[in-house]
Amino acid sequence: MTRAAVPGLRSRHPIGAHLPALYAEDDLAQRFTAGLDTVLAPVLATLDNLPAYFDPRLTPADFLGWLASWIGWDDDPRWPLELRREATMRALELHRSRGTRRGLTEALRLVLGVGADVRGDGAAVWSRTAQSELPPPPAAEVVVRVWPLEAATVDVERVEELVRALCPVHTRCRVAVLPGPPTDEGGST
Repeated sequence: MTRAAVPGLRSRHPIGAHLPALYAEDDLAQRFTAGLDTVLAPVLATLDNLPAYFDPRLTPADFLGWLASWIGWDDDPRWPLELRREATMRALELHRSRGTRRGLTEALRLVLGVGADVRGDGAAVWSRTAQSELPPPPAAEVVVRVWPLEAATVDVERVEELVRALCPVHTRCRVAVLPGPPTDEGGST
């Protein structure tokens, strides 16, 4: 959709009505300003509804991607419109937890409708005590286990794409697809 030319859209503020009395009865002046009204009506309608353009729930579908880019969210036009709106509304919340287990599981649940369990910490080690021995190095791989929640199957390619985008750069991530929630101890559902 474009707001450049909307057939039949009437201007709420016709220019011809604001001309001096001398031009009120002039046919050429009235037709000329009516042509300008046709061009300006979409602009005025957009300005009249400007607050709606900044609300992801109300913004026109073709503006949603641009709105998402303002807050650093990668809008994917392959997603259904309602999901794109929800993801854009929650983008700031998801940015706060980006690169964390919680952030990854929330993003996978929201965007792809899959449950997730993240194992491993990407080989990050630390100690609470200064000058102490470092803990033994953990596994250098993060395993993201996913299972279907809303959909009947898991689109592995899209899961891997999202995991690559949201995992920290220094980590190696592997995706494992499960038929259902893990039943082992420590597995989250």
